[in-house]
Amino acid sequence: MTEAPFLRATRESYDVLAAAGAQLIVGGDLGELPLDRALLTAFAEWVAAAGGGTVADVGCGRGLVTRFLTDLGVDVFGVDLSPEIVALARRTYPDLRFEVGSMLALDLPDGCLGGLLACYSIIHVPWEYRPRLFAEFHRVLAPGGQLMLAFQIGDEHRHFEELDGLPIALDYYRQQPDQVVELLERGGFAVRVRVVREPDGMGKPPHGCVMAYKPV
Repeated sequence: MTEAPFLRATRESYDVLAAAGAQLIVGGDLGELPLDRALLTAFAEWVAAAGGGTVADVGCGRGLVTRFLTDLGVDVFGVDLSPEIVALARRTYPDLRFEVGSMLALDLPDGCLGGLLACYSIIHVPWEYRPRLFAEFHRVLAPGGQLMLAFQIGDEHRHFEELDGLPIALDYYRQQPDQVVELLERGGFAVRVRVVREPDGMGKPPHGCVMAYKPV
């Protein structure tokens, strides 16, 4: 299958940022993520309640969430489009498993996962690719498998050609929770939770989280 055009630009941009040690990539810890630890804990508990199984952290970045879920006892591995990001994650957490891969074409057999989460990684996927993306997530999840998506809320599409003085070509697509829910339900998922985290007064947008599962 021909690679989607945006994937190369996203991969190369994150390779540049990771190789240069950009603060966006290498700095901070899980406490700085806008996603609540409570939501990740709930996701881990639902995976266990549904029978467990391996979880894929898709678009794992430097592996913060992969580490957090591992510490909760989840059998989880990270997947990221950028080889440089994966190399960084492996150096940071050498005891964890990280692989290079595309969320649009995961190198996984059908129905092999007990859970899949994409925390602020679908934001680089053009809106028109979301049905294909969610179909791929549905394919790799086992019946009863849990899905968790986190994203910034909005209708904007923004393009960046520079960050920290480095040349990139990154697109960001914000999401509306109701649209995400509709697409997931259309793609065969049952939605369990939708959460909106309101702006913090510091100029940042609201954040959304949708949790769903593949019906048995």
